[in-house]
Amino acid sequence: MIVPALLSQDKEKMQEMIDTCSNFAKLVQIDIMDGQFVPSKSITKEELGKLCTNISNELHLMVENPFAWIKPACKLGSKRIIFHLETKINHKQLIKEIKKNNMEAGVSLNPETKIKDLKPLVDSIDLVLFMAVNPGFYGAPFIPKVLDKIKKFNGIWPDKKTAIDGGVKENNFIQIKNVNLDYICIGSAILKAENPEQAFLNFSR
Repeated sequence: MIVPALLSQDKEKMQEMIDTCSNFAKLVQIDIMDGQFVPSKSITKEELGKLCTNISNELHLMVENPFAWIKPACKLGSKRIIFHLETKINHKQLIKEIKKNNMEAGVSLNPETKIKDLKPLVDSIDLVLFMAVNPGFYGAPFIPKVLDKIKKFNGIWPDKKTAIDGGVKENNFIQIKNVNLDYICIGSAILKAENPEQAFLNFSR
C-alpha cells in the first residue's frame, strides 16, 4: 500500500494536503517535528487538533516528547502513533499510553539505528517504520543500505508489519517494492508533483 506522507509547518497547507489525498488514498501519515529531535518544525499540537480529516491517518512523531501528542492524536482520530526508538523516554510506558487510548503503536528507526535495539519492544508494537533518510526534511537523499536492514528484520520477525519512509522516488521504487513491506510512505514525490493523484496512482500500479 502507498501512504502519502504529509509535512508542513503551515496548518492551512497541511489541511490542503489532507483534503487532496482524501480523493485517492486510504491512509495518510502526518509528520510531526518539534525542532529539537530534528531541526525542522511542523504544525503545533493545537493546530493538529483543529485539522479536519475524513481519511484514516497516523502520526509519525519526530519529537522529543511523544507523550504530549497522544491527546491531540485522539482528537484528530488517528489510528496509530509512530514514535522514534532514539527518543530518551520510557518506550514501554509510551506504548501502554498509546494503546490505552485505543490507538496502535509503531516504532520508527533512523538509518543508523540497529534492529537489535528494537528487540525489547517488538512484541508490544504493531508496526516498524524504517527511515531511509535522516529524518526531518522533504526530499532528503535515499540510503539504500536500509533495504538490507529491512530484509534482516523480516528474517527475524516475519509476522511484524513493516513500512519504509523517506527518499522514495520513481527511480528507486522498484528496488524498494521488491522488499517485503506492508506499506511505503511517499512524501514529495506525490505531494510536490504537478498532479498528486496521478503520481499516487503511478506508484500504486
